[in-house]
Amino acid sequence: MTTLKSFVSKFSLFLQKARTFILDLGTALVLIFLTIAIVGALFSSGPDVKDPSGRVLFIAPSGTVVDQEAFNSDFLFNVGGNASAEQIQTRDLIKLIRAAAGDDDIPAVVIDFSSTDFAGPTTAINIARELKALRDSGKRVIAFNDRLSTTSYLMASQASEVWVHPVGSISIRGLGGMRNYNKNLFENLKITIHNYSQGDFKSATESSWRSSMSDNDRMQRQALLFPIWDEMKALMAQGRGIQADDIQSFADDYVGFFGEAAIGNIAYAQANNIIDGTKSFPEFRQYMIDEFGPDEESETETYKTISYAEYARQIDEDLSVSDNEIAVITAEGAIMEGEISQGVAGANGVVKQIRSAHEDENTKAIVFRVNSPGGSIIASEMMRDELLVAKSKGIKVIVSMGDYAASGGVYISTPADFIFAEPTTITGSIGVAIAVPTLENAMDYIGVNFDGVVTSKHGGWDPTQPIDADLDKIFARWGADAYDRFVNFVAEARSKSYEDIKAVAGGRVWLATDALEIGLVDEIGGIDSAIAYAAESAELEDYQVEYYGQALSPEEMILKELLENIDVTVGETRVLSALGGISKLYETLIGIREPKAFLTCEGCLVDLD
Repeated sequence: MTTLKSFVSKFSLFLQKARTFILDLGTALVLIFLTIAIVGALFSSGPDVKDPSGRVLFIAPSGTVVDQEAFNSDFLFNVGGNASAEQIQTRDLIKLIRAAAGDDDIPAVVIDFSSTDFAGPTTAINIARELKALRDSGKRVIAFNDRLSTTSYLMASQASEVWVHPVGSISIRGLGGMRNYNKNLFENLKITIHNYSQGDFKSATESSWRSSMSDNDRMQRQALLFPIWDEMKALMAQGRGIQADDIQSFADDYVGFFGEAAIGNIAYAQANNIIDGTKSFPEFRQYMIDEFGPDEESETETYKTISYAEYARQIDEDLSVSDNEIAVITAEGAIMEGEISQGVAGANGVVKQIRSAHEDENTKAIVFRVNSPGGSIIASEMMRDELLVAKSKGIKVIVSMGDYAASGGVYISTPADFIFAEPTTITGSIGVAIAVPTLENAMDYIGVNFDGVVTSKHGGWDPTQPIDADLDKIFARWGADAYDRFVNFVAEARSKSYEDIKAVAGGRVWLATDALEIGLVDEIGGIDSAIAYAAESAELEDYQVEYYGQALSPEEMILKELLENIDVTVGETRVLSALGGISKLYETLIGIREPKAFLTCEGCLVDLD
């Protein structure tokens, strides 16, 4: 016994010393990094300002195109990931493309979107249209890639010419994908799934209690994916002067899975005008030197070029000043309680922005940009309530729907005076998703029994125990009440009867053009249309647009500026990603103990390749 105590004591002491060492090491590394960054900034003259005259603009965004950049809560300690560099705001990219179109000093633009992700299909389509307008302006647009996927080819196809590396890859795989259905798995694990979702089309939880896709879910996904795919094919075909069927044939018969050496795909694509041809890196470099001349200022032999980051720093800012402000506030990602982070529309953060806007006497209208498939009910209510406060002050609230404004995205849009949606916006999904797993059979199988004393009938219940008839009624009523509240909110907002909205609800998702016909949105248009309408409805002769972003602490702001000014990117993010995965798994397991109802739409998310 004494030996055991001695071992435990020594092991405890070891753990304590190890923990202290790790914390000290982590602190030291952060301090070293900050010291290097600060010293580098002090002795640096800042980024070189390159004269763009006669230079080819190189647009190669690396990261995800989003409506509004966001930072994770551990931003200060995630310097290796450089979160700000992984996001490109849609409005900034569009502003840059439009500036290039009107800049006679820029002879051509080279594009490469192979390292670019998009928040959703509407964002991708909008950027492709901007590239088309760039080409239509008379600007020479050249696409050069070593590999092309569906979305990167959508961009490349808008160029005047498209070149691919001889042993690169081109694969247009289209939209959609497979989803795992876990009914048999849960049965084998002796886990019972109780479905209390409201709405015949509400498919967010069906993968837990079905072994295949339901007919309703298949029908609604087909109604979404095929029109969006048709739009993308039409843009590709128009850009290349071919038929949409040519794109479809290529997608059906020439799929590439390996990302390189897709020689057959490339040969077919060249023969059928899907691309212009192939060039190696040296060949493309020489081609550009021959076309636009050598860069005499470069230490290596290359053509005259300017990066999109360098060019963006020279674009004139809109310095219009007015006492009338239109506040643009974005809810992007899953709707959850807490602060805003990448992929999460944190209700606490969004509410702070709405409150800041309506408490500013200069705010005359709010454009609420919604790009979310939904999430938490209480978080949705928090945003909705604060928008209603803004309306009570006479401030116009105009909603602009982005890639997705479904389920909770519809819920937070209900205070709007007017709703705009993009042509390919996915909306609807008015329903409630609840699935409660119980482990009574698994507990019985492994020999675990439960007993105790409680002062109420269900006081000791948790998901390790079965759901009896009375509790089943409670959960069912819980879901039905939440659904009725949702339908009533939409009916009131759209000036329709409860029955009218319930007839188009049922958890079904709609493309915006269909949503317009059934009265869920008011007009098809983008955020520019929403801002113009907000100014008109507020009767503003002059105004300035104020984009509300996530507030960073002074320390975070300093670090962000340092990183941007000296272009520092350090570290390896795989470990952080792994830790994030473990954290999500833990949250999932905790969620089994705390079942919740969600206003979320799994079926409205479109997988982009």
